[in-house]
Amino acid sequence: MDNSYKFFENTDCQYYPCHEGLDHINCLFCYCPLYNLDNCPGNPEYKEKDGRRIKICSKCTFPHKPENYDKVIGILKNKK
Repeated sequence: MDNSYKFFENTDCQYYPCHEGLDHINCLFCYCPLYNLDNCPGNPEYKEKDGRRIKICSKCTFPHKPENYDKVIGILKNKK
């Protein structure tokens, strides 16, 4: 896949590959813009620590799949 405004893959990153199971990882959303959403479309896990619920997204690949770029942008546009 070519680098574009919808996709960028940084294979030189010291953390690459950060997620397993993908042939191509979209690094545009390295820090997930959906992290603060309670109802994100990914598959986060949750952990309780010191009385707080912590969202763990290390196994989530939703924002890193090239075909999900438009979905992520759509969610962000409709976020209130």
